[in-house]
Amino acid sequence: MFYKQDEKDDFNGVDPGKRDVIRSVSEVIGQTLGYRKCMMIFLNGSDDEVDPSRFGFSPNSSDHVIVWTFKRQFLTIHDRGEEIKSKLRYTHFFLDTDKVVSKLENSLFCALLREEAANIVARHTCMGGIDPTMVTDCCLYEFFLYYSFHRTTGFDWVAHASNYWVCDGIVKADVTREISNTLHQEIRWECDASLLDSMFEEFIEDSQPPFLVVNNGVINKERSSWISITSKNLTVLEDMKAVLERASSLFVALERSNNNLQGLASGFLKHCGNLGVLVLYCCAFSFVSPPFLQCHGLRFLGLDHCTHDNTSEVQKRTTWTCLCSLLVLDVRYTDWDEILSEEKMDLMDNLRELNIEGVCCWQYTYRLQGRLPNLRRLRIIKPAHQAKTSIDSDNSIMGKTDLEILDLSGNGDMENIPRSLSMARSLQALILDGCHGLEDVVVPDCLPSSLLRSFSFDGYGPAAHWTSSVELPPESSRLKFVCNGKNKKVKTSKISLQGCMQLENLFVRGLSNLVELDLSGSAIKVLCLKTMVVDVPGLKRIYLLGCEHLRAIKWGSFGSKKQLELLCVDTHRGPGREHRLAQPSLGHHKSFRLQLHAVLADSRLARSLYFLVKAYENENIYFDIKVTSSTKYGVQLKAAGGKEMILPCNRQRHMLVDQYGDVFSKIGNDAPMLVFPQPPAQQLDRHIEISDGSRGLDSELARHFSLPYLMRACAESLHVHDASTRASMAEGDWYRLRWCRMERCSNLVAVFPPRTSDDQGSGIRQLQTIWVSDLQMARRIWSKGVWTRPSFKHLQHLHLRSCPRLQFVLPVSSRSFPSLQTLHILHCSDLRHVLELDEEEIAIHEVQFPKLATVHLHDLPKLRQICEAKMLAPALKSLRIRGCFGLRRLPAVAACEPGHKRPTVEMEKDVWGALQWDGLAAGHHPDLFEPPVHSRHHRRRLLRGTVLRYVPNYSYIEKKERIHPSLLVLTAYSLICTTRPLAFLAFA
Repeated sequence: MFYKQDEKDDFNGVDPGKRDVIRSVSEVIGQTLGYRKCMMIFLNGSDDEVDPSRFGFSPNSSDHVIVWTFKRQFLTIHDRGEEIKSKLRYTHFFLDTDKVVSKLENSLFCALLREEAANIVARHTCMGGIDPTMVTDCCLYEFFLYYSFHRTTGFDWVAHASNYWVCDGIVKADVTREISNTLHQEIRWECDASLLDSMFEEFIEDSQPPFLVVNNGVINKERSSWISITSKNLTVLEDMKAVLERASSLFVALERSNNNLQGLASGFLKHCGNLGVLVLYCCAFSFVSPPFLQCHGLRFLGLDHCTHDNTSEVQKRTTWTCLCSLLVLDVRYTDWDEILSEEKMDLMDNLRELNIEGVCCWQYTYRLQGRLPNLRRLRIIKPAHQAKTSIDSDNSIMGKTDLEILDLSGNGDMENIPRSLSMARSLQALILDGCHGLEDVVVPDCLPSSLLRSFSFDGYGPAAHWTSSVELPPESSRLKFVCNGKNKKVKTSKISLQGCMQLENLFVRGLSNLVELDLSGSAIKVLCLKTMVVDVPGLKRIYLLGCEHLRAIKWGSFGSKKQLELLCVDTHRGPGREHRLAQPSLGHHKSFRLQLHAVLADSRLARSLYFLVKAYENENIYFDIKVTSSTKYGVQLKAAGGKEMILPCNRQRHMLVDQYGDVFSKIGNDAPMLVFPQPPAQQLDRHIEISDGSRGLDSELARHFSLPYLMRACAESLHVHDASTRASMAEGDWYRLRWCRMERCSNLVAVFPPRTSDDQGSGIRQLQTIWVSDLQMARRIWSKGVWTRPSFKHLQHLHLRSCPRLQFVLPVSSRSFPSLQTLHILHCSDLRHVLELDEEEIAIHEVQFPKLATVHLHDLPKLRQICEAKMLAPALKSLRIRGCFGLRRLPAVAACEPGHKRPTVEMEKDVWGALQWDGLAAGHHPDLFEPPVHSRHHRRRLLRGTVLRYVPNYSYIEKKERIHPSLLVLTAYSLICTTRPLAFLAFA
């Protein structure tokens, strides 16, 4: 139920944060509760009050009580009581507990924290069997980080807590990445600074927490495992040696003294054998003999704004075995080339994550060739040094098959993505923010089998912070605008992520030269040009071929639609389909303001196309929209060699195989009577095709806009076939439709519904051809209704076949069909009139057909006359009629002028003899036609009753004539297969 509602909201383009309740569920809740006494506990995750009546719960009822919260969870502690209280409308009693929580005793605080951990485990199925104690420790660890550094440094320490959990040993190595990511998303402390300080003080006074926070004073805690030191006094470090020996995580953030960094002694960490996490911020130490050399269990090493200290004591013999156990190396604005040398990298075989910020450029990747085989995350961002053109880094990613994140943000002089990226088959996130020197971003051909989920290219520049997950940088960390004079023009003109089947997160912004965006084969559900593709004024071409999950395209401002020249959408993905798709051929449509090629498995996606086409409605545009679930259809493509090709569907040139083509019954001359005119073969510039199995078609056709609007207001040609829908086509005026082809729609009762109003409109303005075949349930083609002005004035050809329940074809609402030339109808056994008077136009006594030249009617046994009113056809040349035994009137023709031939007639003799005439004066007399050519065969009596009725009694024949049973079977078979039994089968 929730999935279907989310799917519905996706197609409607509703933002996730603005989605309403499911109304049917609210109604059931309201009916169930009624006037019963009940209480609802509502966990409101926001600071705003919600109207509970939308959920079916009445807040005004004295029998209904609501208890709710105004925050996400226990980890959110804010002092916003007065602000929230001012918004209340339905709440009668408000209790502000945030200040109470900040003064909780240690036992209650720990109990609440354990309860929160248990809830986190219970909410996620992937965490089955996980010990809540481990989750509690993760919460405490992040609480420790949040308190220690929430106002000390500019670095977002808390965002990287998931790495610290693993490297400290809280989260074991065998825990899956899914569980680690889930914990990272769930555990997010949000506290006001004043409440945080008081809560922390209460906590550490009443208990023995596993962490120690040292500012300028010393707190003697010998059992602390997690230690943070932010102090100006270096003597503090000397006094803490005994405490540091037990530490598993150590964060040292020293403050600058007279713009100089404070130095760390070489032996500072000499006895820290248990240390797993070490982060040094604004520290000076010897790069030749760093203090962590004796930390042989070190798994996380972070160096931020550190410098070399020449005054430190240097060990005579330096060994770097501490690097062998490293899982994460994080170097920021620390110009220490030695730690990043090939020699040191060779020691880091276990390294999984390498982050380099503010140091070297993207060309550093050449040092990684053949090294770091287990590397999963690589970030080389905001370099301080320019690239050297002589270095070739195309093969730098070679062998990195486990690489999940590649972030090269801020490398503005990089011109091309390394070609060896094709080897990164596990890549999940590619971030190129601020890489304004890239010419084209084309994912290598071998990458489509990758797991790429996220892609970011922000022309405004790199984000202020990044997270340790594969998600894109948060919006809060991105630049809001580009300062004047600092905006560098991005060269990129094309971005192609074709074949990235897992791609669902996309952010592209500030690319002034971007012309083409190819997301074919991706998993994107909603492509939003307001939040995902922003500030790209030159974007002209978008490819979404093979995007089976696509539900909506949100266009944003009017300008984002008007700049577009080509949109290709295909929401099917057959076997290997996304690899075969290429760019549509533009050779035939260069003069159009917009080209739209779409193949939609779900008709609801037409809602997005509606807004695009409507913006160009009065301009010269081309669109070809196919609404079908079949994978044999596709857009017109251009092959690699430049030759045009079309995927398995060749609907443009599709010629229906005549199911009656093997029947050549003839009347008079040798012309085949049953040859039916071929359907319109050439689609027009604005074409819509609807066929088998498209999802949501019935409900979509009932709407006023979206697909119905495109059909009646924009389409020039319409082809509907093999559709099981019962819904008629769109109501209203059809402004542009020139030909309509309908076939094999077994449930359709009426092709076009009656009009519902007569305030404006002119019915059918441009329709020239109606071609209908095999509508088994249809009773009419165009329903009767109100028309304010002459309609069907451009109709030239009317062709119908095999509609056995059809009673009439078109309503007569005017006194003339000025353009009708041919009328061809076969096998419509219930048809009584082709043209039937509309109830609103009963006063019409004569309808003129000044151009009608050809009338072919076959197998219409109930047909009385072509038009219910008197029919005048002065240009009539040929009447070919067979099997219309109820026919009583022919069209009236004017007296022929000298030199003009009279209309030819072909029909059965007894039908001709039963016709009724108005006389020569009325132009309706047998002498005004050529002598009729009659059928070679007269009408004969057909079989009545069951076939078995005509089979001789087997028992009687067996006794009297001894006829073999196989002859009886042959007799029955002949009666079933043909209406002519074997004439000479004798039972003598």
